Amino acid sequence: MDETQKTDMPEGATAPDSGNAPATPPDDQNPGNQKLKNGLLALDSWIDSSIYSFLTGTRKAWDGFVAFTERFNLQGPARWGVEIASEGMTWGAVGAVLMLALAIPAFQETSDDWLKRAELSVVFQDRYGNVIGERGIRHNDTVPLEEFPDHLIKAVLATEDRRFYEHFGIDVAGTFRAVLSNARAGGVVQGGSSITQQLAKNLFLSNERTIERKIKEAFLALWLEFHLTKNQILKLYLDRAYMGGGSFGVDAAAQYYFGKSARDVNLAEAAMLAGLFKAPSKFAPHVNLPAARGRASVVLDNLVDAGFMTEGQVFGARRNPATPVDRKLDDVPEYYLDFAFDQVKAIVDTLPKSYAERSFVVRTGLDPNIQKAADTAIRDAIRQFGKDYGAKQSAMVVMEPNGAVRAMVGGIDYGESQFNRATDALRQPGSSFKPYVYTAALMTGKFTPKTIVVDGPICIGNWCPQNYGRSYAGRIPLITALTRSLNTVAVKLAEAIGRGRIVDLAHAMGVKSELKITRALPLGAAEVTVLDQATGYGVFANNGMSVDAHAVIEMRTPAGEPVWSFARNGPKPHRVIPENVIAEIVPMMNSVVENGTGRRAMLPGVKVAGKTGTTNAYRDAWFVGYTGNYVGAIWFGNDDYAPTRKMTGGTLPAMTWQKVMAFAHQGIELKPPPSLEGLPVPKLDGAVAQATPLEIEGGVMRPVTLSPVAANRLLRIEKLLRDASLEQPPVRPRPTAAVEPSNMPTGN
Repeated sequence: MDETQKTDMPEGATAPDSGNAPATPPDDQNPGNQKLKNGLLALDSWIDSSIYSFLTGTRKAWDGFVAFTERFNLQGPARWGVEIASEGMTWGAVGAVLMLALAIPAFQETSDDWLKRAELSVVFQDRYGNVIGERGIRHNDTVPLEEFPDHLIKAVLATEDRRFYEHFGIDVAGTFRAVLSNARAGGVVQGGSSITQQLAKNLFLSNERTIERKIKEAFLALWLEFHLTKNQILKLYLDRAYMGGGSFGVDAAAQYYFGKSARDVNLAEAAMLAGLFKAPSKFAPHVNLPAARGRASVVLDNLVDAGFMTEGQVFGARRNPATPVDRKLDDVPEYYLDFAFDQVKAIVDTLPKSYAERSFVVRTGLDPNIQKAADTAIRDAIRQFGKDYGAKQSAMVVMEPNGAVRAMVGGIDYGESQFNRATDALRQPGSSFKPYVYTAALMTGKFTPKTIVVDGPICIGNWCPQNYGRSYAGRIPLITALTRSLNTVAVKLAEAIGRGRIVDLAHAMGVKSELKITRALPLGAAEVTVLDQATGYGVFANNGMSVDAHAVIEMRTPAGEPVWSFARNGPKPHRVIPENVIAEIVPMMNSVVENGTGRRAMLPGVKVAGKTGTTNAYRDAWFVGYTGNYVGAIWFGNDDYAPTRKMTGGTLPAMTWQKVMAFAHQGIELKPPPSLEGLPVPKLDGAVAQATPLEIEGGVMRPVTLSPVAANRLLRIEKLLRDASLEQPPVRPRPTAAVEPSNMPTGN
C-alpha cells in the first residue's frame, strides 16, 4: 500500500489483525476482577482488625486481673505461708499423678485371682496308699491359724515384724530403725520390710532387688491391708513363705525338717523355723546345722528383747537346740514320679478356672515291688552284660492291660541323668513295630494267619530290604513270617495295604510319637518311645480295646476331698481292633515267643505274646510282650546312638524282661493273653530254665498282693471311713487370743 492509501487513526490505536477480531478491554474496565480485588482487601482488613482487637482485649483483661490480685498482696510471714502452701499444692498434684502412675503397674499384679498363685504341690502315694515321694513345692495350708503354737507365732513376729498388729502395712518406724542400723553397720544387717510387704512380694513379685519392685511392694502391701484382716495376712504369710528344702509354709517345713506337724513343734524347733524366713538357703538345718542353730539363738534373743518371753522361758531351748531328721536320699522312683507329675499338671489345667486348690495328694498305680524288681534287673543286666554288648542305657515300662502303669525305669541312674528315656527318648523300634503292620493287614479282611505269602526279593526303587539271615524262605504262611520276623514279607504287606493305614492304626492304638511314612516304615524305621510301645501292645492285651497309659489313679486335696479319678474322669475305652482280628494276631505273637526270636521271654505257668526288635547297626534292641496280667516294654542301647556289639531284642532285652515279669507274676492269679485261654503252657528249657531268679531286697519271692476286686473293696471301705470322719462335728478351736502376743493389740 502506498502512502496515499493510508487511513488516519487516533494516536495509540493499533490496526486490527487480518481476522478482524474485536479488541480486549483493559483490566480496570473488567467488573469481575474488580469485585475480587475488593473482596480480598476487605478480608485482609477484617483479619488485621480482629487480631488487633484480640490483643487489645487480652491486654485489658490481664491488666484487670493484675489489678484485682493486687488487692490480695501479702507481706511478711503471711506471704511466705501462702507461697509454701501454693508450692505444696503444686508438687502434691505432681506427686499424686506420679503415685498413680506407679500404683497402676502394682495393682495390675492383682488382676488375676491372686489367691490361686500358689505353685502346684503334690504328695504321691503308691497303689496301696503309701507315700512314695513329692513333686512341686512342699506346701500345706490346712492348719488353721489358731492351731499354730503360741511360741511359734511369737517367734515369727519377734523376728520379722514386732509391730505387725499396729502398722497399716508399712512399718514406718521399723523401716527408719532398719535404715539407721544398716547405716551404723555399713551394710544390711536388719530388714525394714513388714510381714505384709514380704507377703506381697511372695504372692505377686519376684526377688529382684530393684526400686520398681520395692515401690510395687509398698503399694501391694497397702492393697492387702485393705482387703484382708491382720490374721488373714499372717496366716497367708505362714503358709506361703519359702522355708528351704522345697518347702513352702511353716507346716510343710516342720514336716520336712522335723517329721512332725507345725502344731507339735517345741520352742527350739519353732525358733529354728522362724529363723528360716530371712535366708532359708543359708540357715536350712539340712544344709548347715550350726548356722541354723546360731540363727535360732538369735530368734530366742528377739523373743526376750520384744518382751514376748523371759530369759527363763527360753533357757531350755538354748540348752537343747532342735535336731532335724536325717534327710538322706531314699530309694525313690524318681522317673515314675516325673511321669506322674506331668500327668497331674495336665489334669490341673483341665479343672475349672474357679478351682483354687493347688495342693494335692495323688494315689498312683505304682507297684513298689515291681518297680524295685525292674530297677534291680536293669542295673544287674548292665552291670553284668553291658560291657560285653556295648550297651550303657536301658528303659522299661510295666503296665496292666487297662493302662495303669505299675513301674517305670527311665535310665540307669537318676542322679546322673534326669532325662526319662521311657517317655522322652525317641528310638527306632525295629521289628517290634511289625505287629502293627500285620494287624493292619488282618483288619483289611484280605489276609489271615494261614494266608500264604512269598518270602523273596523285593525292591522299591533303589531300596532292596533283606532278611536278617540274608536268605529267603519262599512260600510260607503269614504266622510263620511274623514268627521268623521276615523283613521282605512286612514290606510286601505294607505295599499291599498302604503305609498310611499302618500309621493310622498305630496312632489309634496309643502311639503318640509322629510316624513318618517312608519305605522302611514297616521295618520300624520311624521313632517311638518305650511308653508308646507299651501302650500300643496294651491294646493287644486288652482284647482290642483302647488303652490310656496313666500313673494317676485319683487326686484328692490334703483334707481328703475328691478332685479327680481315672475311673470317673479318665478317657473311656473304645474298640480299636475287632475281636476276630485279636483272635488272629495274638496267637501269631505268641508263636514269636514260643517258636521264634522271643523264646528267652517265656514265663513259667503263663502264656506270653510279644515281639523282639533290632535296628540297623544294632543301635537299639527291644522286647515288648504281654500276658493277661501285665504289658512290658524294654529297650537297651546308648544315648549317643553308638552301635552295640550285635545285641538283638531276643538276647539281653528278652532276658531282662523275663526276669522282671517272672517276679511280677508271683503271688497273683495268672491270666493268659486274650484268645489263648485254655491252651497248654510249654515247659521252659534252655537258657530260660537256667536263668538265675531275680534277687531284690526282701527275697526272691514277690509279696502276695491283693486282687483288683479286693483292692477296690478296701478303697471303698477307706472312702466310707473318710466320709464318716468328715461328717463328725468339728472340734471347737482354741481362742484366737493365743495367736497374738498378749501385749500386742489386735486389728484388721
